[in-house]
Amino acid sequence: MKVGEALTLRSQLQTRFQQLRERLKASVLVQEGEKPPENPDEHLKELESVAEELAKLIAGINKTNLATSLPGGGTLTDALARRDYLALLQTAFHQVAETASAGQSRYGKAEIRVLRTVDVAALRRRADDLAKERRELDARIQEANWQTELIA
Repeated sequence: MKVGEALTLRSQLQTRFQQLRERLKASVLVQEGEKPPENPDEHLKELESVAEELAKLIAGINKTNLATSLPGGGTLTDALARRDYLALLQTAFHQVAETASAGQSRYGKAEIRVLRTVDVAALRRRADDLAKERRELDARIQEANWQTELIA
């Protein structure tokens, strides 16, 4: 199985786990004399089974990410950390630029004037550069995910 397939399966298992949890919550308490809509014991067993399968899959994905080198150097784990770093910075620069570019409501000369302390255009350019680097890195990560066999 390729890493890309494992990531898709991980997402499906996470969704299944959430669904089972919600169905369990709806079945664990009933009014006296009523029956639960579904058998909670069966769902508890399936919940544990899904969690176990998910844990094994995540371990395999993590092992593979550590062992897989990308062209240009670094492991998939390094690339994922870099992608998260870029996303954090990009979001921060974008938010600061938005805050700094917000219009001010000043109705008269007696009101306090608010001034920008940063170069909004430079912040936006930096956010755009970070977004571009993140997209390019994400494409390399995706390519590796679909070419790399999962380590069991």
